[in-house]
Amino acid sequence: MKCSKCRRDAIIHQRYSGLHLCEQHFNRDFEAKAKRAIREHRWIVSGDTVAVALSGGKGSSAVLYFLHRLLRDRRDVELMAITVDEGIAGYRDPARTRAIAESIGVPLVTATFGDEYGVTLDEIMDRKGTGLSCSCCVTLRRALLNRLARGEGATKIACGFSLDDEARSVLENALRGDPELFARPGGEGGEEKIPRIKPLIYIPEREVALYASLHAPGFDLAGCPYTGDPLREDVREILDDYTSRHPATKYSLVNLGEALREALSDVPDPG
Repeated sequence: MKCSKCRRDAIIHQRYSGLHLCEQHFNRDFEAKAKRAIREHRWIVSGDTVAVALSGGKGSSAVLYFLHRLLRDRRDVELMAITVDEGIAGYRDPARTRAIAESIGVPLVTATFGDEYGVTLDEIMDRKGTGLSCSCCVTLRRALLNRLARGEGATKIACGFSLDDEARSVLENALRGDPELFARPGGEGGEEKIPRIKPLIYIPEREVALYASLHAPGFDLAGCPYTGDPLREDVREILDDYTSRHPATKYSLVNLGEALREALSDVPDPG
């Protein structure tokens, strides 16, 4: 197929827009969506130091490359990356994230559960079982990431969440029936938390993967071996199936989540 905007060969078909895009127009479309997300949410301002939570996966690799392109000529905003190694055998390889950061030209700070907490996630799972692996890991990882970012003077932490990630999160929160999850972006609260930004929330996961493969090769395709939340897996399957028939569904869910978050933020505290 040919690109809908020129006569070059297309590298992707966007079902939700009907467009076939060549590499040049795909990059423009991708970056325009990410810029719009940053602009609409006022996520980056003069004086910021943005720390990318670099896991080595497609999302974090893509957002690191994009932010480097966006900010490389700005003297009023700094960019860095942080990698947290949870200690999962055969899963997280700090050498991979270092190679990605070096290829893009962004400084990287690393830390491990073993050094910071005196125990790896594998050891925690051996002692307590894998039933609460995700909640345990997320709590420890976010705390360490926040501490490292604060120590480096970061004012924002950038995550590589895609449209799919955000849409699944909205649907999961609705099914859990907890309105507080909508009121707190990422389910977090507390003034000591460094704000999270998600520049890729309007971009489908497959486009994030394509962008990463074009600009940050070497990212990790493997999933965490401890991932096993039944609700999360059900939501993924249901949402992907429904979206195959109604391509704009994930955009609608993300818009709904943002509208609910804004509405809940305006509700006065009853206390």
